[in-house]
Amino acid sequence: MKIISANFEKKDSHTLAVYEAGGGYAAARKALSMGGGAVVEEVKKSGLRGRGGAGFPAGVKWGFVPKGVDQPVYLCVNADEGEPGTFKDRHIMEKDPHRLIEGIIIASYAVGIHTAFIYVRGEYVFQIARTQRAVDEAYAKGYLGPDVMGSGFALDVVIHRGAGAYICGEETGLIESIEGKKGQPRPKPPFPAVVGLFRCPTVVNNVETISALPFIINEGAEKYASLGTPKSTGTMLFSVSGMVEKPGVYEQEFGVNFWEFLEKRAGGVKGGRALKAVVPGGSSSPILTADEARSATLDYESLAEKGSMLGSGAIIVYSEDVCLVRALAVITRFYAHESCGQCPPCREGTYWLHRIVKRIETGAGTMSDLDLILRVCGNMRGTTVCVLSDACAMPVESYVRKFRSEFEEHITRGGCRFPAETG
Repeated sequence: MKIISANFEKKDSHTLAVYEAGGGYAAARKALSMGGGAVVEEVKKSGLRGRGGAGFPAGVKWGFVPKGVDQPVYLCVNADEGEPGTFKDRHIMEKDPHRLIEGIIIASYAVGIHTAFIYVRGEYVFQIARTQRAVDEAYAKGYLGPDVMGSGFALDVVIHRGAGAYICGEETGLIESIEGKKGQPRPKPPFPAVVGLFRCPTVVNNVETISALPFIINEGAEKYASLGTPKSTGTMLFSVSGMVEKPGVYEQEFGVNFWEFLEKRAGGVKGGRALKAVVPGGSSSPILTADEARSATLDYESLAEKGSMLGSGAIIVYSEDVCLVRALAVITRFYAHESCGQCPPCREGTYWLHRIVKRIETGAGTMSDLDLILRVCGNMRGTTVCVLSDACAMPVESYVRKFRSEFEEHITRGGCRFPAETG
């Protein structure tokens, strides 16, 4: 069933006219007549979980915002989308930005928010321009501003362009960036729901999370909760890349078998090659072997049971002729580059992991390097302010443990046997 992507294939789907012709903004009107508390309860009953990676229940998160405070409350929509392999939020901003804006109205009214920020990674130039045009249309129609839809509720939406730092996808790093500071995560607690943007209570939700709200309000929490599995309700946009016949963004109910999804939606492994491994939730998720992936279902619980995670829903497929040592060298280079440097285990650990993996990949490694990698990973996990250190250590450890023979082969051969162009 299509919820988030329902309008993606419509001509001019990004315009207000097309969105309204399909029933757009009816959910916002309904929410404005329900009362904020009722909207929060509806979202809680739907089981909607955050689609940015953590999978935390959205309605519960809203409930952490203190009531009756003498401060503004802010909404920050996380559109940074810097996780390698993830490209689903850009589709929403490009193809259906009014769904996002309607979701912002619903969330803001529910929590008592009058200023919302959409924090977009700087590279998304086209998506920023298109979303800004949609915001301008909403203001012109009276859907944003001092009197939203004649309800007396005031809401302003500001698009804030980041500078392309992966660390600003972390919610407190994002908040620091909006405030004009260096994008470095804050220690927690206090959590943003209590002390967030400008030291005020703040809700931080992902683009896809917010975009699911119009369906939940229009169709009801029960309808949404009936989709997927009991603990992973609804649908998710999966970004599929790597060695597949049809890479792209696919909306899918939770609970489907991975292999069935890969064959039916993404056309299977490219060129009929054998499946070697799968990264199920973006580059920070531990890798799955082919056998693990075939028996996995696409939901939070199944992937956690297999020692990985659904994350941002970014599926990267490796075929039999892909060099995983080379792939890991690319991943570690990314994390070493994107570490903000605030925490020594992350600053030093990501740097050394990349150096060691690259040394093995180029044929200069030793067998002792493999155990050294695992020791470095152990020193990085759970020791830093944010999870970037873990996001590097978890996949590295999984690659080495599950495909150790491939690393050992690089060391004994003095290099790689796979052609460079297939890696």
